[in-house]
Amino acid sequence: MEKKKDIVMSGIRPTGFLHLGNYFGAVRNYVRMQDAYTCYFMVADLHALTTLNETRELKGHVRRVMAENIASGLDPERVAFYCQSHVPETSELYLLLNMLAYVGELEKTPTFKEKVRLQPQNVNAGLLTYPVLQAADILLHRATLVPVGKDQEQHLEIARNYVNRFNGRYGEVFPEPYAFNFGEALIKVPSLDGAGKMSKSENQMATIYLADDDATIRKKIAKAKTDSGPAVSGASGVVQPGGESGASGVQSGGESGAGRSGGKSGAVQRGMMPGIPMSESVANLFLLLRLVSSEDVVQKFSADYEAGTIRYGDMKKELAEGMVRFVAPIREKAEAIQNDDAYLRRVMEEGAAKARSSAKVTIGLVKDAIGLNYY
Repeated sequence: MEKKKDIVMSGIRPTGFLHLGNYFGAVRNYVRMQDAYTCYFMVADLHALTTLNETRELKGHVRRVMAENIASGLDPERVAFYCQSHVPETSELYLLLNMLAYVGELEKTPTFKEKVRLQPQNVNAGLLTYPVLQAADILLHRATLVPVGKDQEQHLEIARNYVNRFNGRYGEVFPEPYAFNFGEALIKVPSLDGAGKMSKSENQMATIYLADDDATIRKKIAKAKTDSGPAVSGASGVVQPGGESGASGVQSGGESGAGRSGGKSGAVQRGMMPGIPMSESVANLFLLLRLVSSEDVVQKFSADYEAGTIRYGDMKKELAEGMVRFVAPIREKAEAIQNDDAYLRRVMEEGAAKARSSAKVTIGLVKDAIGLNYY
């Protein structure tokens, strides 16, 4: 008999565009989990309603998110990949769990406070009870493993509270879910301007999206923030303090990262000075390079940096081509999937059927435990 696999559950909000950070922070691990665990991956369209003022574009968002995940390697045949609203048992369990939720504790959650700050004109009850719906998503499949970042761990703690309250009041039904990371540590992909992480909707020119075309990728990388680093003038041998360079890597009065400074002749060495650490913006470029380029390419530019001969313009070009090679196959496959209505419908229907099969068992156990079984 096959050993019973642990159950993994995770959700993806269909808002904005998936980007490189989503891929390396979540989707890549989803793909790796497919055979080792029983996986339920959900497009959280009901969650999206808490912040959407209008839903005209929701259908397109859902289809694109599903297509991009499949194009990235998620296999609907090996997992349950479904839309949250296609599983009505989710809403039923959400209602029942609300009887175990207290307004005071919900009002104290940092995510609720942040949403109130961001959208004071739309503080709806769905925002307040967002953690309850998240708990319902997880408990519906009695999942024990939930791939989440640090910012979501409080919601898991809340879910465990509901597990203990339900089990304590009605009898043992739910296992406790815990944060889970498959394989190596999650990668936080920095934005191209060095201001935090890549974002689904904010700072779009500093984020590489899985839907970006080749020209857009090259343009964004060309504008990535770099650092001139300590500069040594080949003409005078004078060490000049390095500074941040913006869109083109241009130094004051000089050319872009082609090895000139101040308009004077003589190659400029940009790189590490003893005791001076690599700047954050340069470290970010190297992190991105490691994600999409071969080890020998990374080693070449690392050696140039150490030697003080690195040309950031050349590094950006190499990074841009690596990004194009990485993103283009995903983008093209996702576009083909989005244009295949019959396939997407089949994926949604089959995913919902798998999810509902699990959900119906759980709801039956819940109703029996509560006493909602009158015949």
